[in-house]
Amino acid sequence: MKIAIGNDHAGTEYKFAIVEMLKEMNMEVENFGTNVSDSVDYPDFVHPVANAVENGTADYGILICGSGNGVAMTANKHANVRAGLCWTRELVELTRSHNNANILCLPARFTAKEQAMDMVKAFIETEFEGGRHQRRVDKIPLGC
Repeated sequence: MKIAIGNDHAGTEYKFAIVEMLKEMNMEVENFGTNVSDSVDYPDFVHPVANAVENGTADYGILICGSGNGVAMTANKHANVRAGLCWTRELVELTRSHNNANILCLPARFTAKEQAMDMVKAFIETEFEGGRHQRRVDKIPLGC
């Protein structure tokens, strides 16, 4: 499985920990995020992750910023991207099982690093339920 990951300056520390964990899980990781804590513009790192998920060169994406809102808003501008902003494991499981999210957005300033890593594991391990949820997911794109 290949994961595209991106972050702004608020998510650098979390990104490094998550990448290490993913590699230990034998995941392939493509890092589109900044590697420094100097202020940067999050869309510069979100669009490459969303593009990778959208065009299928990555199975899933993970985005990290201070609140998670900016990265979620930006990623969801892409067709066929369903980015879910989550701050608990339960929300992660629901966004995967009910919404078939393909990008997880994490708020680094509002979650502990260990909590964020647990949420990433849940995101990867949780399956989409399909059924009645598929009908709803099919209605998400514009023009339906």
